[in-house]
Amino acid sequence: MLRTSFTKVARPALFSRSFAITSSAMAAGDTGAPPKTGGPGDAFQRREKAQEDFAIRQREKEKLLALRQKLKEQQDHLQKLSDHIDEITKDQGGEHN
Repeated sequence: MLRTSFTKVARPALFSRSFAITSSAMAAGDTGAPPKTGGPGDAFQRREKAQEDFAIRQREKEKLLALRQKLKEQQDHLQKLSDHIDEITKDQGGEHN
């Protein structure tokens, strides 16, 4: 008798809790929801896409500038090596350029 009364008392506490385990789905027309027609979307989506595109272009620009700088350094190094080779060959009396 006592055991059945404890289970009846304990059960309402367990079942009265509500846990949301599903993600909320966006309805048509909500901000950020994909458009039904597959068009460009609302102003929020267009602005967000523009900001993402801008950030991507900025990162690509930074990478390109870094590559150009590295290329210039390598060209300068090759020029120094070429000058050094020319200097060594002049002293040895090799081919006259």
